[in-house]
Amino acid sequence: MEIELDPPNGITGFPLGMPAEAVKAAAAELGEIRVRDEDAPDFFHPMRILTLHPQFEINFVMEDAKTLEYAELWIPRPGPEHITVRFRGIDVFRTPALQLIRQIEEMGHTVLHDEPSYWAVPRLSLGFTRTAGHEVPLDTDGEPLYFQAVLTGPTDYYDYKLEERR
Repeated sequence: MEIELDPPNGITGFPLGMPAEAVKAAAAELGEIRVRDEDAPDFFHPMRILTLHPQFEINFVMEDAKTLEYAELWIPRPGPEHITVRFRGIDVFRTPALQLIRQIEEMGHTVLHDEPSYWAVPRLSLGFTRTAGHEVPLDTDGEPLYFQAVLTGPTDYYDYKLEERR
């Protein structure tokens, strides 16, 4: 299975702005789904559709409970399927994290690293984390060698971070 990150448009099969009912139906084709805060979403508790595939998870978020606002994918686990998550041809979860950041910068994008283990790409709307909840290979800096999750959001999702730097 190939999943392409296409910020700020979404991911394969799940364009941002997709109606919530369509997200549920498409996500159910990938695995078990769990829906939270569907009836009473608010700013702090947006509607979420967690998709549980035997080898990965995707968290789809609808802040207005109507349309897909952003998607967060977690690193695929070993198993029978070959699952690849790509951004412009680069394997996001099999390319060492710091190498991936360099490649994104070489594409001309600004990458911010304002918090430990977290990177954001404003204007492109990608966010990465190296935080792991289990044993993973570590890089020379003591952090996980590979990113553990990636978020794809709308055009201005991380732009506030640029304003904070001024």
